[in-house]
Amino acid sequence: MTDFVPGLELSRLFYAEAVRPILESNFPVLPHSAALIGRGSEVLGFDDEVSTDHDWKPRVLLFLREENPAVAETLRRELPAEYRGRSIDAAAPGVLGSIGVHTIHGYFRDTLKVEIHDELTVEDWLTFPEQTLRTLTAGAVHHDEAGLQDVRDRLAYYPRDVWLYLLIAGWWRVHPEMNLVGRTGSVGDELGSALIGSRLVTDLMRLCFLMKRQYAPYSKWFGTAFARLDCGPELQPILTEVLRAGTWQERERALNAAYEKLGAMHNALELTEPVTIGVEQMWDRPFKVAWADYPGLLAAQIKDPAVLSILERWPVGPVDQFRELLWRPHNRTLLLRVFEQE
Repeated sequence: MTDFVPGLELSRLFYAEAVRPILESNFPVLPHSAALIGRGSEVLGFDDEVSTDHDWKPRVLLFLREENPAVAETLRRELPAEYRGRSIDAAAPGVLGSIGVHTIHGYFRDTLKVEIHDELTVEDWLTFPEQTLRTLTAGAVHHDEAGLQDVRDRLAYYPRDVWLYLLIAGWWRVHPEMNLVGRTGSVGDELGSALIGSRLVTDLMRLCFLMKRQYAPYSKWFGTAFARLDCGPELQPILTEVLRAGTWQERERALNAAYEKLGAMHNALELTEPVTIGVEQMWDRPFKVAWADYPGLLAAQIKDPAVLSILERWPVGPVDQFRELLWRPHNRTLLLRVFEQE
């Protein structure tokens, strides 16, 4: 058993010690970029010894300006069978499992279904899965002559008005269910109350990622990445209390504490006039929620007509949030388009 080396470091060493010398010997004037991006826990920096039990190996992706099949074939032929005690996968014809050779436009066309050098539209941004954007902007670039980092910089985070729209959508996911924690609990449905509370925790965590301008990863690493946000250490105990609460009253108190923390985070962004958190009791029912008009304040800051149009027609967020939506009847035609075949 070899000592564990994090995948990003292993990739850097693999490129520098095994891959680059072959390229310099056989293609000395060929511009290329080398990186580890895309799939894999190691790309996000969350891999450990357990990660090595499947699909974990010395890996590097090469990016060329134009297709050149000879590069993959040469590497296939000249790379050793092992590197630092780990097998190099050469199973696929013309492409190594440990080595992916791509053009930049081809890779991003395959990954995002977009011509990456074209201007990105609002619709593009809202239909790129957030977890995919994280994998494309995380990882590491070891060498860059083909312009890979320029593309990563374009994808680094949402444009400002798209970001504001996503914040609005995030708050609208929270607001309709805030008082339901108490309503369900008050009729003896503590399980239902706990389920709603757990969903609110997830949505509040997503709002934190948005306010910190970081893409959220998929479920396996969602909590780990949240803990590394600078607000994570303060909010984790509060959100854990929501999940552990035995009664709806305890759950409600913990959630209100979380709402107040997020209100302070909103004010720290200085996007709008400072909000004052008020405790609301909808229809004078005995269920308390801490709220301010975040959607209205944020909507007033959006200038892009394309974003405003989507906000008016589709106030539910990006593709990641196509779940359990409360649709007005005329929106059903929009939802049907998601399932249309090309």
